[in-house]
Amino acid sequence: ISLAAELDADLVVVGPEVPLVNGLADSLRTAGIACFGPHAEGAMLEGSKLHAKRVMQELGIPTGGCLVVEEAGAIEAALDSFKPPWVVKRDVLAAGKGVTVTADRQEAHDALTAGLSSDGFVLLEEHLSGEEASVLVVMDESGYVCLPPSQDHKRVGEGDTGPNTGGMGAYAPAPVVTPAVLQRVVDEIVEPMHHHLRNKDIPYRGCLYVGLMIDSQGAPGVIEFNVRFGDPETQVTIPLISSDLAELLLACAEGRVSDTKVEFYSHSAATVVLASEGYPASSATGRIISGSEVEIEEGEIRGFVHYAGTNFDSEGNLISSGGRVLSATGTAPEISGAVSAAYEVIGGIELEGSHYRSDIAYRAL
Repeated sequence: ISLAAELDADLVVVGPEVPLVNGLADSLRTAGIACFGPHAEGAMLEGSKLHAKRVMQELGIPTGGCLVVEEAGAIEAALDSFKPPWVVKRDVLAAGKGVTVTADRQEAHDALTAGLSSDGFVLLEEHLSGEEASVLVVMDESGYVCLPPSQDHKRVGEGDTGPNTGGMGAYAPAPVVTPAVLQRVVDEIVEPMHHHLRNKDIPYRGCLYVGLMIDSQGAPGVIEFNVRFGDPETQVTIPLISSDLAELLLACAEGRVSDTKVEFYSHSAATVVLASEGYPASSATGRIISGSEVEIEEGEIRGFVHYAGTNFDSEGNLISSGGRVLSATGTAPEISGAVSAAYEVIGGIELEGSHYRSDIAYRAL
């Protein structure tokens, strides 16, 4: 707050979820500083999976069934309540890694036991089948704007194998979210939630990330809500906005989204995440990164880098400082060109022990 005041900031855009849950947006607005990000009460849609589930059930928003497991003796009966695969969710902020999805009963049992031990209770949810996608919604009390639907790749390995991560890549627009599906998302999910937040007088000026499962009939169901731009979904949705991004964010922070015209390029975007050795179980840090300054600009095709888990050492070398180190993003008129540009950029980057998936956007190619 003091830094924003010292800089005489016109707008603060909050990236992570933890400060929002802890009330940063509330404090900024109390200090008279415009903030893109919901108040703490609105941020509980991500801060508590149980709270989000109860709100969805109250509003009739399509989502999977859920049981709250509060003691070890209830685990077996809870597992019997749902068919495998089982979805075990800790009701804590876990940087995208608090969920276990498994068809192995013992693994599900172990995840429930671990959650009980660390948190006191844990959620067991019905597994929704279909294809995942995300819609980022810039929302305030006046209205909302849906950004191009995207699809990320949460699993660490090729072909969506291995453990969940914060996201290993993404692309937009996602073909699974047809215009008809998007209309259902708006009618069945976004509009009811917007109406709820407005009627309950819950200050929500920011991004509502809607994590979806689209079934074979095109019916959307909510997997999760986040209360900020997703990573890596942001890297493929923001570059598709052709109008003024700063004006959109400021308009949202000031409660006038409905008066703001938002336009998009009719292009595609793809991003590939470069992860450090050991990720997601661990992260090798402090290793020098080279080649990341390369950019591509060939006609309508562009390629560039978004930095994340990086820093500089005492000698000025760019080094790794986290699990997901950076992402290479490509934009082009067609998804194939965007994917090629992203891989051309990431292919020139050197980081010892690093890894990335080579099949980003495979469903759209």
